[in-house]
Amino acid sequence: MGPYYLTALVTLLGPVHRVAGMAATPRATRTVGSGPLQGTEFPVQVPTHVSGTLEHAGGAVSTLVMSFDVWAAQLPRIEVYGTDGSLSVPDPNGFGGQVRLSHRDSPEWTDVPASAGYRDAGRGCGIADLAAAIAGGTAHRASGELALHVLDVMESLLRSAETGRAEKVESTCPRPDPMPLTEPV
Repeated sequence: MGPYYLTALVTLLGPVHRVAGMAATPRATRTVGSGPLQGTEFPVQVPTHVSGTLEHAGGAVSTLVMSFDVWAAQLPRIEVYGTDGSLSVPDPNGFGGQVRLSHRDSPEWTDVPASAGYRDAGRGCGIADLAAAIAGGTAHRASGELALHVLDVMESLLRSAETGRAEKVESTCPRPDPMPLTEPV
């Protein structure tokens, strides 16, 4: 799940400059929950709970918690806290949902009408966006630079968890352009 959330954070707040992370493996084994191997137990060989603080190049600081060790949660998937209000955005793995805003002049959460993106498109919107960028001769949002940067952030978080020190993220990438408003694909 990390790539979805980190890509959303880089898109919202810009590339990450430095991280501090902690990681844990609370259980030695897990059990496959669905599919043909359902019920099969296997050893856990990687951290399944990672927490981190990310310093973005533009100065914003974000906090990340990724875990396979939580049964259920109702926390907002991503919230951005600014000087004049807060923004709540839906789970970037779901490709839909309501964006909500609370402003100091109007502190009740209100729904923000869609103003960009591939409404109700699901997972196919990335391919549609890539095809449109290629056809239009423009840069696409899901670039190799963005993917490498997100991977570097994840690896830097794990390295920080191992060393106990904040780690500089060596890569960077341009912040993806905002999505234009389009009709459902």
